[in-house]
Amino acid sequence: MSATVPVLLAAALVCAPGSSAARRLQVLAPLHTGRAYTVPPLRVLLVLAGAGVGLLLGGPAGGAAGAAAAEVLRRRRARARERAGATTAANELAEAVSRIVEELRSGAHPAAALDGARADGPLAAAALAPAAAAARLGDDVPVALRRGAGDRADLVATELRRLAGAWSLAERHGAPLADLLSGTLADLRWRLAFEARVRARLAGPRATAGVLTALPVLGLGLGHLLGADPLGVLRGGLLGQALLVVGSGLLLAGLLWSDRIATGPVTR
Repeated sequence: MSATVPVLLAAALVCAPGSSAARRLQVLAPLHTGRAYTVPPLRVLLVLAGAGVGLLLGGPAGGAAGAAAAEVLRRRRARARERAGATTAANELAEAVSRIVEELRSGAHPAAALDGARADGPLAAAALAPAAAAARLGDDVPVALRRGAGDRADLVATELRRLAGAWSLAERHGAPLADLLSGTLADLRWRLAFEARVRARLAGPRATAGVLTALPVLGLGLGHLLGADPLGVLRGGLLGQALLVVGSGLLLAGLLWSDRIATGPVTR
């Protein structure tokens, strides 16, 4: 009976929707949203594997702690990949805008300059594709740029809105489009350089936070080497199980909070 507790907790953790209100509404009313929230199989396997390892080492409470740890580590890795992808997309967008400015200054038509985005990086090409299509059809390019930004809050979406503002200003008042886009490009490159400097300076604190997070786990191994049997204490009795849940919860909360502190200055 007790062995089923971590499995049920792991299932609840896996099936819990994210922090987005829209995702929660998809679970409650899939008919209105068009699709329901689905759980990736790899996510289920990772969390259940963590629950199984925790169950073997620390009993039912260890199973719950292992499931939570696996989910937290998976989310940290996913956020790191997302941040890396956003930085790559912003760099590609900077190169694309630089090419557009050079073509405009050489006398190219704005529609032709935008249409050359297909030869840029794949992420930049995808971001500029709505604007390029609008320029070919004679539609409103600023509206297409804002539509490409959507409701996102990353650097690429911010710069797409700035490009839309510059393009709209050039169309409305006849200002040189190349000069306006050049100013937007300079701001984007400054932001990218600032982000790189902040990430470099926060590398040390983030490594320190990881070491401090691993110290309790290393302490358990040191206790075994000294013959104290800390896992036996945590496995045996209600008090040990409660200490395991509280300790692992505080450990994971500290890890998430340190990540938030370290990534906050970069994402603003």
